[in-house]
Amino acid sequence: MLRIQGLHKTYSTPQGPLPVLQGIDLHLERGASLALMGESGSGKSTLLHLVAGLDVADSGRIEAAGQVLTQMSERQLARWRRCDIGLIFQQFNLIGSLTVADNLAFQARLAGRLDPDWQRELAERLGLSALLQRYPEQLSGGQQQRVALGRALASRPPLLLADEPTGNLDEATSEQALDLMLELLQASGSTLLMVTHSPLVAARLARRVVLKAGRIVSGADR
Repeated sequence: MLRIQGLHKTYSTPQGPLPVLQGIDLHLERGASLALMGESGSGKSTLLHLVAGLDVADSGRIEAAGQVLTQMSERQLARWRRCDIGLIFQQFNLIGSLTVADNLAFQARLAGRLDPDWQRELAERLGLSALLQRYPEQLSGGQQQRVALGRALASRPPLLLADEPTGNLDEATSEQALDLMLELLQASGSTLLMVTHSPLVAARLARRVVLKAGRIVSGADR
């Protein structure tokens, strides 16, 4: 599903060049789950953003779902974000002017893969069936997180990318959200790459990789 080879990324700062990723090699099999861990500034989110097509690497290769992202144009990357991945962020980024039902359907409509039966199943499994006509501001943090998860999985994307998706939730709600995420990943057939600082969350995924100063220091592929 995902193969990364020799990935480098450096940002320009007033103090000079700042290397963020320094030769990352990584692979992830279809249907698997992997946690990216490391201290703040280790390069976790940068790596996730490069796989999402939200940023461009300086050198190296990213191949995902049979496509080479590092050779894509901006137009092709936009299509990749729209059709082939699901994204979940710590802030959820729900659209305030849309109901829960429309937020859930948003990504699938963009991808041209809205499946009403799967949409209903997602709402039911996520405990959102009675909340479909509410707006995000009328939901608790845990409910908003479930809507964000449902939106990301509604199109059954080959790859789900999550950046601290439970970081704003209390421990009990975080555990419930993670249970739902792993259950729905299995049902949808998606592959998961997650950035997390929590060892408890990382332990629930199939593999763990730790980054330090832009390099993989443990859990490295062999």
